[in-house]
Amino acid sequence: HDFASFCGSGAQVKTTIRTVTGIEVFRDGDIVTIRVSGTGFLYNMVRIIAGVLIRVGRGFYAPEKVKEILDAKVHTSEGATAPPNGLVLMKIDYN
Repeated sequence: HDFASFCGSGAQVKTTIRTVTGIEVFRDGDIVTIRVSGTGFLYNMVRIIAGVLIRVGRGFYAPEKVKEILDAKVHTSEGATAPPNGLVLMKIDYN
């Protein structure tokens, strides 16, 4: 998909097309984990995805809004960027 809508402003990349192989959201008590897997990511891409999903979870956006934002292919302030607190790189796999 073209993740231009999920790319931080000012990023200098040749293409905003990336492959996301999975997104998991799960909860353990008060802790919500959003796990994003893919072959590469844009600047702030995972934080913007998380911010949008948090807005959906809190009822600010309908779930269909995620597809609308993705299809727009334009970065706007509409996609809230989640703060970096708790952001963890779990694994890099070079197959």
